[in-house]
Amino acid sequence: MEITKDMLVGEVIRSKPDAIDILLNFGLGCVGCPASQMESLEEAAMVHGLDIDELLKALNA
Repeated sequence: MEITKDMLVGEVIRSKPDAIDILLNFGLGCVGCPASQMESLEEAAMVHGLDIDELLKALNA
């Protein structure tokens, strides 16, 4: 399953549990945050000043 920028952070974590380490390495501590259930990867990357393309590349590697 390919991870896309429109997927919710919580959805990514449920479908690919090893994504937690990748998200944390990028500085996204939202893996346990209630907002992760409503926030897309793109929104989370924007809030944290991250390059969404780099994040997606890492998550889909």
